[in-house]
Amino acid sequence: MFNIVVSLTSTANRFSTLFILVTALCITTSCHNNKATQNVVKTDSTQYIQLPEPTAISAKERNYILSQSQEWYNKFLRNSGFNGGMIVAKNGNIIFERYNGIAHLFGKDTVTENTPMHVASISKTFTGMAILKLWQDGKLNLDDSLTKYFPGFNYPGVTIRTLLDHRSGLPNYLYFMEDLGWDKSVFVRNNDVLTQMINRKSEIKGCSACNTHYEYSNTNFVLLALIIEKITGKTLPEYLKETFFVPLQMKNTFIYTDADSAKATTSYDGWGKPFKFDFLDKTYGDKNVFTTPRDLLLWDRALYSGKIFKPETLQEAYKPYSNEHPGIKNYGLAWHMYLFPNGQKIIYHNGRWHGSNAVFTRIIQDSATIIVIGNRYDRNIYRAKELASVFGNYGEDDNEEGEGGR
Repeated sequence: MFNIVVSLTSTANRFSTLFILVTALCITTSCHNNKATQNVVKTDSTQYIQLPEPTAISAKERNYILSQSQEWYNKFLRNSGFNGGMIVAKNGNIIFERYNGIAHLFGKDTVTENTPMHVASISKTFTGMAILKLWQDGKLNLDDSLTKYFPGFNYPGVTIRTLLDHRSGLPNYLYFMEDLGWDKSVFVRNNDVLTQMINRKSEIKGCSACNTHYEYSNTNFVLLALIIEKITGKTLPEYLKETFFVPLQMKNTFIYTDADSAKATTSYDGWGKPFKFDFLDKTYGDKNVFTTPRDLLLWDRALYSGKIFKPETLQEAYKPYSNEHPGIKNYGLAWHMYLFPNGQKIIYHNGRWHGSNAVFTRIIQDSATIIVIGNRYDRNIYRAKELASVFGNYGEDDNEEGEGGR
């Protein structure tokens, strides 16, 4: 460029041309930088989901929720040997938050807001909502037969929907794998469950006709995990990380894999004795999400936000599917629920696996949330739904434990 400029005979022309070239160069560079900046912004906005800010509550309401939560905590958890974390929130605001104990008993790693713990069957809410996200995006039909995904699967009538609502009639793999004589020195994987169901159907006890009644079975969500993997071409840990955990900045949440042994907390019985890994500890979809109360609150806020799920998708998830028995208890698609005569709902899921026990209760009319996670068995944790009465007249709770644990 310099040679071109100096070859011009007029000084004015030289400066004029130089000015034009420099200006053009600056404009080009500026445009390039603007594009780069735009790409960074676009990447950030694609990677992270900006949740709405929590909405304000009055000081009077905040103080009432705080005092009632503290009173409940003091009565049931403070002196019970509770080892874990608890949050009570309203409109996305954390009102009450407590952590107690040691992540690894007899160690020195104090439980904090960043200590991930196994939430057992609360994992089903992630698996179930991942399926509903694929349905929302047109990637599957809820009434697809499982033979569409697993041609050898000979269990008539079983669909994706009947897995989600626990009406498939399929028995629980936690028991039939052992009954089939599985070598307990070998970890069971999701594909092993499917293979045994296909190849040894005649030996599996406890099958019942599909869609005749509700029967909670971890098998349903092990199979749903395999369907997600078949459709997406990714493992469930990868898919949930990319779809939910990273975009929502759930930084302490993961599905346990062999690479996570260093950061996964052990679980303990009520006397502080650790549970050893057994042959059923590496299946997922039904369990094996490790998370924190704060991360679960992000998940709760995401469900309210409209940023991931359409209202129609949530309506499908929260619709009762098991109406053959009277009463307020029911099950939707991956969610337990209480249905009250006045039309109000509590949407929730408990979890229990070895010594891990957890409660995730969502009082959706009041945008209120109760979360408790512990890694030392403590039946009092399941009393946490009693705190729903702080937000309204939600009746008595029977303090049921989490289903599906061993």
